[in-house]
Amino acid sequence: MNLIEAKNIQKSFGKLQVLKDISMSVREGQVVSIIGPSGSGKSTFLRCLTQLETIDQGEITVCGETMVHTENGKAVYAPKKTLHDIILNVGLVFQNFNLFPHLSVLQNLIDAPMRIRGIDRAQATETARRLLRKMNLESKENAYPCELSGGQQPRVAIARALAMQPRILFFDEPTSALDPELTGEILKEIRELADEHMTMVIVTHEMAFARDVADHVIFMADGVIVEEGTPEQVFGNSQNTRTQAFLSRFSQNA
Repeated sequence: MNLIEAKNIQKSFGKLQVLKDISMSVREGQVVSIIGPSGSGKSTFLRCLTQLETIDQGEITVCGETMVHTENGKAVYAPKKTLHDIILNVGLVFQNFNLFPHLSVLQNLIDAPMRIRGIDRAQATETARRLLRKMNLESKENAYPCELSGGQQPRVAIARALAMQPRILFFDEPTSALDPELTGEILKEIRELADEHMTMVIVTHEMAFARDVADHVIFMADGVIVEEGTPEQVFGNSQNTRTQAFLSRFSQNA
């Protein structure tokens, strides 16, 4: 079953067209990495899928519910209740993690499940503590974000996203601010989620990360999907000169 279907997505900011007829699908349990140069539209596409940006044209379906479709050349979004129901199936780990600085780690994890899902405090706390144990952070539940290390903050952000019990987890450059050792730690956590068949879409500049974690890779450039396939196809047997040029710079810097 496809949990995400995006068809013919177009998005402009003023006169600048950032997404040009993008189509993709994500199967349940699949891990998709989206790679490409800065300015290619990767993060904008992710924001469109998670309702942080609106599209101009196209269709997006999430978990069988139509989020937006096109009528008479314009995007028409579903009613607010449908959009709310859709977003409950989606978790997002931001590039800068966006933990609430005034809340403890535990409070960061239980706030949204209680307010948005209506889960009682006892159940939300039990789930939060289970996730913190999973991330080896059980001793940090009373700490505040400013007291966490660089490797602990992204793990708390992942746990917070999982606390909402999403069917799909999105990552926007999860390792961009981390050194190589910490990148390895987060890679390990995401690989464990992949082993548990968590559906994930990961926007990243880390080519080794994309190659090692994903089972499907999308290369974007200039607002279009240039090439896609398995990591072996894209990284080892690319058929597109634009992809080859981009990955050659990765090989040279590796």
